[in-house]
Amino acid sequence: QVQLVESGGGLVQPGGSLRLSCTASGFDFSSYWMYWVRQSAGKGLEWVSSINSGGSGTFYTDSVKGRFTISRDNAKNALYLTMESLRSEDTALYYCARLAGAGSWGQGTQVTVSS
Repeated sequence: QVQLVESGGGLVQPGGSLRLSCTASGFDFSSYWMYWVRQSAGKGLEWVSSINSGGSGTFYTDSVKGRFTISRDNAKNALYLTMESLRSEDTALYYCARLAGAGSWGQGTQVTVSS
């Protein structure tokens, strides 16, 4: 059974930093591209970042380039998103996802950027 569990969200002031983590189980994590997707209140899903199976290729939506860093540790079946210089518009529920096949999503972790 595929399971993705996110953690690390919270309340942070503008300009602050957070590191999100996602622990995967139930599949061969090292064989899949992985994604971070977010949803703001009243808005649709927004792709944030993705990383290839080996971790050598990373991709970002324009609004987070230079501020967010996606990474993975295949030995630990873990995916990370390091977020710096956070803005109020980064406030959202952040999901870890495997989109291949039927797709699998975590339950999400809330990030709130507010003073």
